[in-house]
Order: sequence, then structure tokens, then C-alpha cells
Amino acid sequence: MTRRAVLYASAPPDEEQRARFLAFLTKKYGEGMVLEFRESALFPGGFRLEVGAEVYDWSVNGRFRQLRDTLTQVAGEEGSVIPLMREKLKRWTPAAVAEEVGTVRAVGDGIAVTDGLSGAEYGEILLFSDGIRGMVQTLDQNSVGCILFGDDGAVEEGSTVRRTKKRAGMPVGEKFLGRVVNALGDPIDGKGAIEADGYRPVEAPAPAIIDRQPVDRPLETGLIAIDSMFPIGRGQRELIIGDRQTGKTAIAIDTILNQKGKDVICIYVAIGQKASSVARLVETLRAHGALGYCIVVNASAGESASMQYIAPYAGCAMGEYFMERGKDVLIVYDDLSKHAVAYRALSLLLGRSPGREAYPGDVFYLHSRLLERAAHLSEERGGGSMTALPVVETQGGDVSAYIPTNIISITDGQIFLESSLFFAGQRPAVNVGLSVSRVGGAAQTKAMKKAAGAIRLDLAQYREIEVFTQFASDLDESTRRQLAYGQGLMRLLRQHQFHPMARHRQVITLVAALHHVMQEIPPEKIAGFQAEMLAWFEQNCAELCESIRTAGTLSDEEKKRIETCADEFARAYVARGEQA
Repeated sequence: MTRRAVLYASAPPDEEQRARFLAFLTKKYGEGMVLEFRESALFPGGFRLEVGAEVYDWSVNGRFRQLRDTLTQVAGEEGSVIPLMREKLKRWTPAAVAEEVGTVRAVGDGIAVTDGLSGAEYGEILLFSDGIRGMVQTLDQNSVGCILFGDDGAVEEGSTVRRTKKRAGMPVGEKFLGRVVNALGDPIDGKGAIEADGYRPVEAPAPAIIDRQPVDRPLETGLIAIDSMFPIGRGQRELIIGDRQTGKTAIAIDTILNQKGKDVICIYVAIGQKASSVARLVETLRAHGALGYCIVVNASAGESASMQYIAPYAGCAMGEYFMERGKDVLIVYDDLSKHAVAYRALSLLLGRSPGREAYPGDVFYLHSRLLERAAHLSEERGGGSMTALPVVETQGGDVSAYIPTNIISITDGQIFLESSLFFAGQRPAVNVGLSVSRVGGAAQTKAMKKAAGAIRLDLAQYREIEVFTQFASDLDESTRRQLAYGQGLMRLLRQHQFHPMARHRQVITLVAALHHVMQEIPPEKIAGFQAEMLAWFEQNCAELCESIRTAGTLSDEEKKRIETCADEFARAYVARGEQA
């Protein structure tokens, strides 16, 4: 079979040069090669040899690009960069390296379709002639579809595109802490460039089973409603789900604020959010002294679907950098329902077949391969962890919709926020019946586990009694007391935003509440009673508070002491109220 090779140069080759070209082509591609010469003034002092989709660029630009790629490779190697670079430069000579080059067939809406890249792989980065990067997403028989990271207006039909044979990567390092970056790792906070310690692939396999260990350490949110009933462990994936404007982001932010001083790296990934909302969030973190241990990855609503699609994977790559160095990481994906919408838009533009709700068939894999990367690594792997808090927005409280059910099945539990509770003033508006943590109990501190007792059962009984009392006109004393007790518990679970509660405060509050200390306190005065009681304990029982805070344990004697002291304080509080 005859194959044709095309040689572009400013002057035709002589007989000796032609013979050398044919010898090279025969050795590389076998017998039957035909060399065709085409004069071009674009290659002074060099040439360009095309064999199908493969290109040997021996022009000045081509050799310069080889040198640049070599230097980039050296910078990523272990050891001191300068000696390595010096040695590489001494030994470097241009080589006949085949490049696979294609042509842009169509471009628009952040999507480019190219011809001639038969060897391209899924997820590979392509480099367009305008410097724009793209990632392969669709492999058809005669074309390649890719998403563009940048302005698609800079890419024109007929322009060239070449393979890089590299996967999408994300710059990572310690110096990203305290910064706001986009989905490509470029700073967008106006504080200058960031020096990266290395690069990590955006798409990486999840840790294997043998590389994991059980989730057995708590990651406290500072929210008594969650830490007492739906505790989160380091390495867990806990879904925050609810309708719009029910406090989902508030829970995530309070959890981040509660990690201050606990050596936990926090990463917040904003997907499809308003730029003003992200700016307000960054200012909140700065005001509370939390920005120093945080990284904010922003792919706002004004950015392309491609950037919104890649953002959570980029944030996850940053988290893995710290996790593999033995550190604990908390990452928030806010939110994955917008991420699924961005992926649906890309898939439809790429010509994929739509399925349920127009989502492509692999939308489950979209999130499973992301959330499975959260783990508690084994001691052999450094013992680091990455805890994921994905956020999903529902419509009308419908948790049975397509995306919510998918993510519920992937995660280790969910915190369901109910609109009716939110509008009734219950903040955080956690629905006790629908929320669950499947592994958090194993990671709960002994003190919290002992203090929480049967609070979930008590609240369930209260909700049941509350429903029946709507139809009853006359209640007996026992039912009245049970109703008042449940109302008091619900009041105690209310918490102001940006005010996470310390461990010892939660334990003391729960022990006192389940001991019915606040039974006679009017609901509207419970918040004031709680604040005064906790201040009294911190002043008069400082050693007890410190023991709970540091050791995380609660003995029977300590529990009995809390109950006795709480009873004493309650009597004094009621007496003061009667005198007033």
C-alpha cells in the first residue's frame, strides 16, 4: 500500500537529502512511501514533514517548542532544578519527533470539533494555534469533540490543533492557601501569581480499598443539631440537601469556621454561583480569620460550562495534594446540581444521546468518580483524610429527583434542610426524620455520644405528639410536659450563623437538656438561659470544661456533676425571675 508524505520547505531537497528522507520514512512506516515536495516560505532554515495526521516539525518554532517542553519536564522532576536543567541543556539536541496535528472543523458555545486527531485519547489536553487549551470529551469515528478552557472566539474554523499527550492538570501547593483561584488554578483575587509546588492530574483514580482505613475520627461542624445526631467523620462524604435559600451554604461555612486551630485544610468550590455571593463568602472567611487555611475555587455563573464542569475535579486535586501529605482536608462542592446542569449542556452540545431529564447516561459516573476520591488513607499512605460535603439543591423538597437520588446513593448520609422549618425560625432547618449519617456514629467522640443519648428518639416523639395535638382541644398534663420538653429541645438546636459551638458547650447543653433541667423555662427564654448557664459553667467548672474539650470523654461522675450543677443553676435562675 502506497503512503504519501508531504515535505514543506523553502527550497527543494537535493538527491542526498531526498534519499535520507525516504530512508527515514521507510524505517518508520515501511516500504511504499512516496515523498511529495511543496515549496513554502514559512519554514526558512527548516522543514515540516507530514505523514497523515503525524507531523515532524523541524522549523525554528518546532525546535523551540521541543526545548520548551524539555525545560517544563525538568521543572517537574525531583531534585534541584538548576543542576538538572544545566545537564539537560548540555545533552539536548533536536529530534525527529512526530506530532499529531488536526484541523478545527466547527467551534462554538465552548465546544470545538476537530478532524485528523485519530490517536487522541479521552481526557487528553489539546493545544490550539491561538494558545487556547481544550480537553477531549468525545471520540467519534472521524472527529474529536473537546471542551475549551478559554474564549472560544479565539479559535477559528480551519485553524490547527495538536495533541499534547498530557492529561489535564492543576497546580497545587502550600502557597494556594488564603487565595481565590479559577478552575484552572489561575489567581483571580488580584494578589499576584502563585508559586506552585507541583501539578496533579484533575482526573485521578480513587484510593483503593487497601489504601483506606475506617472513618473513626470526628470532624465537628460546631452545630449542635448535626454533631449530636448526624456526626461527620474525617474521610466521610455527607450530603447537604434542601431547597433554595434554606441554609445549605451556611452549614458549610460554619463547618469551615469551626476548623480554626484544628489543623484542617478547607477548600470551597463554588460552581455556578453569583460572583457577588462568592465575594461575600470570601469576606466572611477573612473577617473570621479562616481564609488563611482555606482555598476558594470559583467557577461562577458567568463562566463557561466547561469551567464549571472542571471546577470540582480541580478542587479535589488540590485536596489530594494535602491529603497525601498526611493532612486532614475538608472540601465543599457548592453545588453539584449546577455541576450536573453544566455537564448536561456540554453533553448535548457534543451530540450525546439524552436520557432522563435530558441528562446523559453517564451522569451517575460524573459524581461517583469525584466523591469516591474522598477517603481516610491508611497509615502506610500517610493517614491523611479528605472529607467531602457536596451540596445539592432540590425543587419543592423533592429528594426523589434524578440528581438528588444519584448523589444520596453515593454519599454516606445526608443532612436534609426543610423549608417549613426554616421559615418557622428553626436555623439550621435540619429535618431529623430524613437526615442520617451512616458512618458518623463510629467517629463521634465518647463525650458527645454519651451526652446526646436518646435525643433523636425524644424529638421524633415530640414531632408525633405535635401532629396529634393539632386535632386535640384538651391535653393531659403528661402530654403537655412532653410537648413543652420537645419545644425546649427544638429551641436549643437553634444556632446563630457564624457562631459554631465548642465541644464542651455542646456536651453541657445536651446533658442539661436531656435531664429536663429546662422543663420549666419558657421557650422564649431558653436561649438566654443557655447562654448564662454555659458562662456559669466556664467560670465555676473550668477544669470540667477543659477535660471535655481536650480529652473528648465524659465519665458517669462528670455527667452527674453537670446535671447537679445545672439543676442548681436552674433553681437560681427561676428564683431570680420570680423576684424580678
